Amino acid sequence: MEWIVKTLQNSPELAIFLTLALGFAVGKIKIKSFSLGSVTGVLLMGVLVGQLDITISPVVKSAFFLIFLFAVGYSVGPQFVHSLKKEGIPQILFAVIVCVCCLGMAWICSLIAGFDLGNAAGLLAGANTISAVIGVATDTINQLNISEDQKQTFINQIPVAYAVTYIFGTAGTAWFLASIGPKLLGKNVDQRIKEYEQSLGGAIEDEDASMEAAYDGTTFRAIQVTNDYFNQQRTVKELEDQLVTKGWPVYIERIRNSKGEIIQNPAPDNVINKGDRLVLNGPIDTLLADENSIGDEVADIELLDFKAEALKVMVSNKEIVNQTLRSLRTCKERHGVIIRKIHRGNAIIPLMNNVTLQRGDIVELEGRKSDVDRFASYLGYAERPTNITDLLYVALGIFLGGIIGSLTFRTGNIPLSLSASGGVLIMGIIFGWLRSLRPTFGAVPQASIWLMNNLGLNFFIAVVGITAGPDFIAGLKAAGVSLFIAGIFVSLVPMFIGLMLGRFVFKFNPAITLGACAGARTTTAALGAIQDNIHSKVPALSYTTTYAIGNTLLIIWGVVIVLLLS
Repeated sequence: MEWIVKTLQNSPELAIFLTLALGFAVGKIKIKSFSLGSVTGVLLMGVLVGQLDITISPVVKSAFFLIFLFAVGYSVGPQFVHSLKKEGIPQILFAVIVCVCCLGMAWICSLIAGFDLGNAAGLLAGANTISAVIGVATDTINQLNISEDQKQTFINQIPVAYAVTYIFGTAGTAWFLASIGPKLLGKNVDQRIKEYEQSLGGAIEDEDASMEAAYDGTTFRAIQVTNDYFNQQRTVKELEDQLVTKGWPVYIERIRNSKGEIIQNPAPDNVINKGDRLVLNGPIDTLLADENSIGDEVADIELLDFKAEALKVMVSNKEIVNQTLRSLRTCKERHGVIIRKIHRGNAIIPLMNNVTLQRGDIVELEGRKSDVDRFASYLGYAERPTNITDLLYVALGIFLGGIIGSLTFRTGNIPLSLSASGGVLIMGIIFGWLRSLRPTFGAVPQASIWLMNNLGLNFFIAVVGITAGPDFIAGLKAAGVSLFIAGIFVSLVPMFIGLMLGRFVFKFNPAITLGACAGARTTTAALGAIQDNIHSKVPALSYTTTYAIGNTLLIIWGVVIVLLLS
């Protein structure tokens, strides 16, 4: 045992990886539907490993924290900039007010309870489940004109307060918004949500307002025409129009005529006769229903011998931006292509007829390869599977952001600065937005974003926990109960205010209000709980805009809370 301790002390990098392994293991443990999550698990295991008196250079945590912040900014950049347009102003104002309430409650509770800088910053971070505040507040404390010992004391208190308040900040907020939130939004909430869905044109896969996807992948089936409907000559266009019984297109991809000839790309005016064999492309449930109106399924390997493709495409074509999904149904470039999902930031938006596309949306397409390639070129830029990250773009963004953020202006003895971390966050937003404008450069695949987010943040949190370990228990004993109680107020009061704002001031639909509250607090767990409880995916529409604003402001509040109490 002594040898292991000495090894960890002499090779602190091993202590970090041990912390990550233990933290991710603990974070995965579930009690019913609740789990600590990787960040809190890593922090607690870091505190445990930190009892071994391990010293780690602060440069390590700073470097990984900057990688994390750039990834955060890069991923929300398109949504952040798009939200600044006219149609996004109400949701921006809503998110700003809620975020100010989050800051205000943390500040007021800190003054009432007598918390110092470290506990106040940790309270803000944990109660609002915004882990990045730990790093931003640390950078700001390091710039204060106080002794090094005092700085370290404050910095070591941040993870204590974060750990105490995080659990309720996550679980309590999700419970409050999903269970209590709808009851605070007036009468007939379910009916009002259904009416709002109808105003969005209903789901594109079904004329009723059901938000559950009727489709999980495109299906190609070979059908032999036997129905008496084809006693008269029918064209491809006539049959496709006839098959759109649910609002979701079914396409005729190939025809084998009575002579045995295969028509590779049927034209709208191609004639279909009894005895012909057709390849239909569409959702499986729709094809099963349509089969009876055409004929019987047959095994025709040669007719089905073509390449199908699933592809993600970034929307960048100016002609497509702000178009509705309904308009894409009749778009000739779309023929033969099924839209599976649309990702906006870290949310999947509902496939409703009147939902509009935004620049930077990622649309999942599926169909015959030639059709998918054609439609992908029309939408924007095909995000073909790749492992290559444009590290020049990433490194340049982090460098420029750090330089700009390090510029300091003084008001008396108080230094005013975004700090390197704040500058990198802003530059990440700019670089992410530029990528949506010119997607031919600056590629950072989703897998890389995930790694930068998770490894960057958890590496940083591991070092924070190890460094704060020796003082953690003492800090927990000194302020644990009062921090937990304060955390309840800081978590829930802004959400209550947000619900009232959405209902009485902005007069949002209940689903939009709930999604906006979850987004402004950047709590994805709450979004999932809300959607399950109200049986609608509409909250995702307001979540994306408010998440981009909230994620930026709440991180910057790490600077502000320190300045307010310094």
